[in-house]
Amino acid sequence: MGGANRNPAFYNELVAELTISEVARQIGLQASAIRYYEQIGLLPHPPRVSGQRRYDSTVLYRLAIIQRARQLGFALAEIRQLFFGFRKVTRASERWQKLSLRKLAELDALRDDLRTVRGLLKKMMRHCHCETLDQCGKGIFQSRRRNSATKSFPFASRR
Repeated sequence: MGGANRNPAFYNELVAELTISEVARQIGLQASAIRYYEQIGLLPHPPRVSGQRRYDSTVLYRLAIIQRARQLGFALAEIRQLFFGFRKVTRASERWQKLSLRKLAELDALRDDLRTVRGLLKKMMRHCHCETLDQCGKGIFQSRRRNSATKSFPFASRR
C-alpha cells in the first residue's frame, strides 16, 4: 500500500459516515434533491447502515460539481454527460471545455433571440395603436398572412 492509504486523515475522509441530512446541510441542498440525484444516476447509491444512507466525503465533491453546473445553466442531462459521456481517460478540464463550448453557443443563440424579441417589443410599443384586442388580433392575423415568408412581428395598423 502507498503512503497515502496509511494516512489516517485520508482514511477518515473516505469512510462512509455522513448521513443524508449531514450531506444536505454541508452542501446546502434538500435531502430530497440528493435522493433524486441518486435516482437518476448522478450520484451512486450509497451503502446503508441500519437502513440509513451513509456517504463518504466524495459525495460532497460530486454534489459541488452538480451545483456549479446547475448555476452555469447546465441541464441534468448535460451534467450526466459531464460524468458519464466521455471515456474514463478524458481529463475533467477537457470535459468542462467541451460542454462549455456547447453551452456558450447555446447562450449566444439565446442572446440573439432576446435581442430580436427586445426589438420587436420596442417596435410594438411604437407602432401599435389598437383600441381593442380584437382589432389587434385582426392586424396580427392579416400581417401574418401578408408576411408568411418572413419572421417579422406583425402589428395592427392605426384605425
